[in-house]
Amino acid sequence: MDVPLWLALLVVGVLGVKLIRPPWWLIAVLLVGGYLLADSLLAPVIDPVLK
Repeated sequence: MDVPLWLALLVVGVLGVKLIRPPWWLIAVLLVGGYLLADSLLAPVIDPVLK
C-alpha cells in the first residue's frame, strides 16, 4: 500500500497533538523554524542526514 508522504505526516502530526498535547506556540515555532531552516544555508548539511 502506497501512502503519500503528506498524508502520513498529517496523521502523525494529528496523533501527536492529540496524545502529547504540546502548546500551540511550540507547534508554530517548530513549523516556522523547519520551513526557514529548509531554505537556509544549512539545508545542504541537513539533507544527507534526513535521507
